[in-house]
Amino acid sequence: MTKIIVALAGDGIGPEIMSAGLQVLATIAKKIGFDYQVKEKAFGGAGIDAVGHPLPTDTLAAAKSADAILLAAIGGPQYDQAPVRPEQGLLAIRKELKLYANIRPVKIFESLAHLSPLKAERIAGVDFVMVRELTGGIYFGDHILEDRKAQDINDYSAEEIERILRRAFEIARGRRKLVTSIDKQNVLATSKLWRKVADQVAKDYPDVTLEHQLVDSAAMLMITRPAHFDVLVTENLFGDILSDEASVLPGTLGVMPSASHSSDGPSLYEPIHGSAPDIAGKGIANPVSMILSVAMMLRESFGEYEAANRIEKAVDKAFKKGILTADLGGKASTQEMTEAIMKQL
Repeated sequence: MTKIIVALAGDGIGPEIMSAGLQVLATIAKKIGFDYQVKEKAFGGAGIDAVGHPLPTDTLAAAKSADAILLAAIGGPQYDQAPVRPEQGLLAIRKELKLYANIRPVKIFESLAHLSPLKAERIAGVDFVMVRELTGGIYFGDHILEDRKAQDINDYSAEEIERILRRAFEIARGRRKLVTSIDKQNVLATSKLWRKVADQVAKDYPDVTLEHQLVDSAAMLMITRPAHFDVLVTENLFGDILSDEASVLPGTLGVMPSASHSSDGPSLYEPIHGSAPDIAGKGIANPVSMILSVAMMLRESFGEYEAANRIEKAVDKAFKKGILTADLGGKASTQEMTEAIMKQL
């Protein structure tokens, strides 16, 4: 059966890196017999330019009926004072698709280890996954702003907590079988509930070890002993902060993919970096995070584990051959980097 993939190239370097990702997808698809169709739709600033809204009606309809969604990047300075910003489209599509789980793998490529701000011995063996709850917590609670007083409500149900924890445990089962649940249970009521639910869920996964960390301690360990972690799971606010901290470990945002999953609908895959308008159109953007997002899509939405592994190995081999874009200290163009990865495939 033909799989439908909606491609949202977006803004800035988005179209360039989306092209790279789709080229790699076409290459591996021919080798494994993967049958798919791509539907390209306007999104973000491109949606505003086309119809005045970052999430056009036909884009949303296509996304809802897709088997998976690829998103490149959105935003640009021309929209800073616009009544509707591109980022509102991202929040809207997350809400409409009920994307509750954000997944960010953090892995150090040996050939890029010198780019990390941490010493080599600190990052040796780093390979973990950040699992962030995406639709609950303080971002979605009531926000009250008065002249000399403000209040933000952090609100979680046991069902929301259980759902994201089960996702983390399932991921851990395919890895080193260690889940680190992060909270602030010594202060927050929501964290007390979080820890209680985590302990309950852990009983259904006797093959997986559960450990608890307070968020401040976890932030410290991510710098001092990052290789300890396997799967980290936490609530929305803590996840927002810690996933950004984790993103600096490899030394560049250009090699980090992500996924956002719903319970019963299509998943969305995207690089974690922005639209980089300062280099848009110059052909020098690093396409690797987009290409690795394609690999995540093949593995997590379509069960094409071999294809995903082959793409990741091809990226690593290209790096080891010294083929690097400018952000990695090299001179390869976007297309040259893409072609080098396809050659390794």
